[in-house]
Amino acid sequence: MIKIGLTGSIGMGKSTTAAMFAEQGIPVNDADAVVHDLYRGVAVKKIAAVFPDAVTEGVVDRQKLAKNLAKNPAKFSVLEAIVHPLVRKREREFLQLQSRSGADMVVLDIPLLLETGAESRVDVVVVVSCDPETQRRRVLARPGMTAEKFEMILSRQVPDVEKRARADFVIDTGKGMEMAQAQVAEIIATLRNHRPAAKE
Repeated sequence: MIKIGLTGSIGMGKSTTAAMFAEQGIPVNDADAVVHDLYRGVAVKKIAAVFPDAVTEGVVDRQKLAKNLAKNPAKFSVLEAIVHPLVRKREREFLQLQSRSGADMVVLDIPLLLETGAESRVDVVVVVSCDPETQRRRVLARPGMTAEKFEMILSRQVPDVEKRARADFVIDTGKGMEMAQAQVAEIIATLRNHRPAAKE
């Protein structure tokens, strides 16, 4: 089973691209969706112990958590120490399930794939990218987003130029979604025809 690591900086169109893989029948494990689920469940108690003002009615409020982290960037590592092992556990369960069901490839959608060294857990790295102007326009159009918050997020991500250099495949979403869909289909066909050596 080929493990595709899908990543890309904020605003590059990674979630849309992950949906394109799913439309082609490739199972996708969305790390962000897993985190959302953890913030409503098993991670709440541990996060509340460190960020008590970020939990409302038993659910982690991501906006409040983000404000807390903006004031205390050193606490990012504390949050990651809580969340990352839980996300990894869900990822392992997903891979076991897909392996048992006979999937020939899966997508691990991991926003911080290169930042956290997760490329060692996948067989190929696919980076979603676009031009900086398109990225900025997309991100600043999001509700509650500010230029300052955008810069803070970018500062914690590997620069796009480096991500592209470290990728096995690059999908450019700046040229329209039809083009991106064609690139997704081409990557799937390429991997099926020339299977990479799987990593343990």
